[in-house]
Amino acid sequence: MMYSYYPGCTLKTKAQDLERFALISAQVLGIELAEQQDWQCCGAVYPLAEDEIAGKLSAVRSLAAAHSKGEKLITLCAACHHVIKRVNADMYSNEFVRKRVNNYLQLPKNYNGEAKVLHYLELLRDDVGFSKLAEQVRMPLTGRKIGAYYGCLLLRPSNVMNFDDAENPSILEDFITALGATAVKYPFRTECCGGYLTVNDQEANEMAANIINSAIGLEVEEILTACPLCKYNLEKELGTNTKVRIVYFTELLAEALAIK
Repeated sequence: MMYSYYPGCTLKTKAQDLERFALISAQVLGIELAEQQDWQCCGAVYPLAEDEIAGKLSAVRSLAAAHSKGEKLITLCAACHHVIKRVNADMYSNEFVRKRVNNYLQLPKNYNGEAKVLHYLELLRDDVGFSKLAEQVRMPLTGRKIGAYYGCLLLRPSNVMNFDDAENPSILEDFITALGATAVKYPFRTECCGGYLTVNDQEANEMAANIINSAIGLEVEEILTACPLCKYNLEKELGTNTKVRIVYFTELLAEALAIK
């Protein structure tokens, strides 16, 4: 099956590994990802003000483009996924937003939130299946203790994201298990890393420290994430500590498929 693929800005700059390993893994798994032409920045942060229409336009362009081809829209970056999924919900359920966006964009056909948006992890779980993924593993990550870090953006608001149970998710643990590793659940795996506040806020830095210490306390060797900002914040707080490393989930996927 062919999917429309939205990369986002960070995957072309600071988070190239997140994309690179995802794309080569997709080829091995028989997943066809066609990068959208002329995609634009999603806006990075979901606009909370209902009348802030301009910040939603680029997401709608990508959504409409995928829908016009009859394809699901696949994302990799947690932040991009969050923005695009919530904007899509607005276009489906909020007439105020839908009318103004369509009036502005003047697309060949009005877009009304019909596209299906999937994160790459959802694609693996729902369309490929973790059991099928496990069958493709050539180098099982046996004996490695890996902790999933979800953060905020994939899970919340739960009634819009519909990614997993916001309080007790399992998709990343199931993914880790499919790769042959030991998935360790630690207390702070769904807590916020501090987001953009960590640039100049000491209290936010402590949020990242709590996550790392929580994982290390249960002897986690690697912390898995799907968010470039989360990875940056955790690594920034980690410093020279070598007890644990922060990795993109796609990196371990490629390793287990023996293509890294």
